[in-house]
Amino acid sequence: MAINLEDYQELTESLSPGLQETLRAAWHEATKVFSARGLDNYLKGAAALKTLGKGDDLIATWIEQAPLVAKEIGEDIILDLMQTALELASKTSGAVIELVLSTAPTAANRLGDEVLFRAYLQFLNTLLSQAPRGVRPMLENLEKLFSQLTLGGLRRWALWGAHAHRTNYPEQANYFSLQSKESQAMLQKERKGTLFIDVQRRINMYLRALWARDFFMKPTSGDFETREGYRPYVEGYFIHLPDAYDDFTLPSPASGGEGSKLPGLEMYRAAAAHSAAHIVYTRDPISAESLNPWQMAVIGVIEDARVETLAVRKFPGLKQRWSALHTIDSTQGKSAGDYLNRLARALLDEGYQDDDTWIAQGRLLFRQAGDSLDSNQVSWDIGVQLAHAFMEKRIPFNPRSDLLTVPYRDDNRYFWEFEEFDLEKSIAAGYDTVKQVRKHVSLMEFANEIDVENAGDDAEEIWVLGTELFPYEDMGKSFNELEGKEPVSEPYHYSEWDYQIQLERPAWATVLEKRAKAGDLQLIDDITSQHKRTIGRLKFLLDALQPQGVTRIRKLEDGDEVDVNAAIRAMIDIRMGQQPDPRIMMRSVRKVRDISVMVLLDLSESTNEKVGGQDYSVLDLQRQATVLLADAINKIGDPFAIHGFCSDGRHNVEYSRFKDFDQPYNDVPKSRLAGMSGQLSTRMGAAIRHAGHYLRQQKSAKKLLLVITDGEPADVDVRDPQYLRYDTKKAVEEMARCGVTTFCMSLDPRADQYVSRIFGAKNYMVVDHVERLPEKLPVLYAGLTR
Repeated sequence: MAINLEDYQELTESLSPGLQETLRAAWHEATKVFSARGLDNYLKGAAALKTLGKGDDLIATWIEQAPLVAKEIGEDIILDLMQTALELASKTSGAVIELVLSTAPTAANRLGDEVLFRAYLQFLNTLLSQAPRGVRPMLENLEKLFSQLTLGGLRRWALWGAHAHRTNYPEQANYFSLQSKESQAMLQKERKGTLFIDVQRRINMYLRALWARDFFMKPTSGDFETREGYRPYVEGYFIHLPDAYDDFTLPSPASGGEGSKLPGLEMYRAAAAHSAAHIVYTRDPISAESLNPWQMAVIGVIEDARVETLAVRKFPGLKQRWSALHTIDSTQGKSAGDYLNRLARALLDEGYQDDDTWIAQGRLLFRQAGDSLDSNQVSWDIGVQLAHAFMEKRIPFNPRSDLLTVPYRDDNRYFWEFEEFDLEKSIAAGYDTVKQVRKHVSLMEFANEIDVENAGDDAEEIWVLGTELFPYEDMGKSFNELEGKEPVSEPYHYSEWDYQIQLERPAWATVLEKRAKAGDLQLIDDITSQHKRTIGRLKFLLDALQPQGVTRIRKLEDGDEVDVNAAIRAMIDIRMGQQPDPRIMMRSVRKVRDISVMVLLDLSESTNEKVGGQDYSVLDLQRQATVLLADAINKIGDPFAIHGFCSDGRHNVEYSRFKDFDQPYNDVPKSRLAGMSGQLSTRMGAAIRHAGHYLRQQKSAKKLLLVITDGEPADVDVRDPQYLRYDTKKAVEEMARCGVTTFCMSLDPRADQYVSRIFGAKNYMVVDHVERLPEKLPVLYAGLTR
């Protein structure tokens, strides 16, 4: 179905006639690249840039260049590009922002990955604050820079110039325009041998020629502060390779002569072939249960040798390519890491001589495996046996330093199975499984199939419709509600902190999202009527929190426009022979609120208890307070969500979403709030982690998680009262590292004993008089987000 520009008249009518003509010229190409949602974001970006008041050329550049960026790395990056342009508006001129947008397709093409492109946008923001006069000349030479540097190299090159010429502006301009000798020297220093983007197509064709199938690859950028890239790895069934490889020096004559070099292209071929061999020949995950780090390291070496042996049997030429990169021998070091590297070489290269008995034992066991190499159980068996035998050497193993030094091998995360192993991804990769498969079908496919009456919990497939199916009779209930089971979401697995052993238990708690039931809307209307006075008192406070439009910041040395009054005062001072104030510029800044709020409600059984001396329950008060808070936030315009949780053991943490961030606050979320009920227990740590999962997806600069609970964390399968307290504290710390502020409002009068240790001394409030909760909650929100 064609998407017409006329369908977006509301977004386009604010543009000038010239911009509308530019948009019509670019529309045909944009519809090829963007989905309907992407087109909406594309046009909203143009409208947002219009509000900056920096001229039509900036908007025209956005209209022309944004589809080219989306074509390179996908439409999801467009929102980030627009947000960056808006953020830069308060720091630099419209001409520089226009240059950022016009060079964005070049950066997207050279980086080739949306994650790297986001890092590039962050780098521009950083550079603009440290060397504002160097951004323009750097962008003018961006294509030349990216043809020689990785993203990490570009960042190191640019920040060196920013620090070296912080106050010398002419030298800063020369450096970033590549005219100074220092600039050329640093460019040569950071230059890498072979860039991934230059050889990606050839590597794709190489792998397709080997295995007659496509493999999906992405570049990864190494640590910005060093020249070392990440090791290759396979994740999500994508092969991730370093964004650049230097030529590899072959140290021994046996490997090609002293001082000879292996080109970076050959490094990419070796690394890509090894990772592809894992995808092709690793058909089952390896369980890491009960294994220590040393055993896992040895098993990883055996598994690498197993898939390489299977690949070499089919393509003998791969052996020479891989063997050339194994350079360690029996005379180089005696650490545990050295032994791992010697074992890796011995299993691949029969010509390698090593007299160590442990290496000889590994070779013998691997040779005896013979035809059973099709199963990775061989790797587990041999690896555990060798790991045990190595203990006789009494050589300590350090997981951080005793690593494989072979540059082409990945980090083996692909085949290790912890409890969070993704079942659907394993099915997509062809793993054998007897677990139930969710199959998403269309309505016609569902209706035309034969009904299997005896299908139950042992069914091999669970069919899922995109929407509820209702009977022809107008009964108001779906088939699922009449005859089926309550829908259950895909499970979300989260770790838990065990304070007694000081370790995380991976994938220990399971969160299942349950559909929130609807209630009587009249209940919400009654709450609004009951608290008219509170709403009236809050009106003045809420009006003060709303954005006030554009404000002017005066007395700046570098701004967007001249402050006429300050300039006149400076001229008067000059005429009088006095030192003038150089701060004669000013800048207009849009005053906006940039915050996302999640309200997380404790819906455990204890909330059904009556408030002392009253005929209403704690749950009723929570509902009243949440309705008032939602009305307040909705009036201000902040994006917010309202979720709730309860639990029945670690395998069943029930999570309900009454309102999501992108959902309007209308009758639907209100009816869900009216229908919420209290049951089961309070496994708070898992719920906070799941709430953080949704908060982290928001683009806001500030994120607030407001937890409302009437008691301490507890669950039916936990006897130690400290266990879940420490786990909740750990969850709060994890949220803080992700930029999420967690605040707790507790209705438990004894909460002072534990809640400050969990949430922090300034991040909680105990409501002694529970009946005052509806009044206090909106005021608390106003104070936290002012």
